[in-house]
Amino acid sequence: METYRLSVIIEKDKDGYYAFCPELQGCYSQGDTYEEALENIKDAIQLHVEDRIECGEEIPQPDLVSLTSLEVAV
Repeated sequence: METYRLSVIIEKDKDGYYAFCPELQGCYSQGDTYEEALENIKDAIQLHVEDRIECGEEIPQPDLVSLTSLEVAV
């Protein structure tokens, strides 16, 4: 069994939480709580990676992940 480390971004909105994996295009999920969104994206990533392996596709690994926020005055 291979282990992969992938980025996950979770955003809160009015309907709950939205989660996605930037390295895996189209891999996203949601949940009513942060914990539910995190568990759901973990399941989505696992399925996505399994599918890519079966198709012989490469699993991209991030070299460096940096997350920050900026204030922009307009």
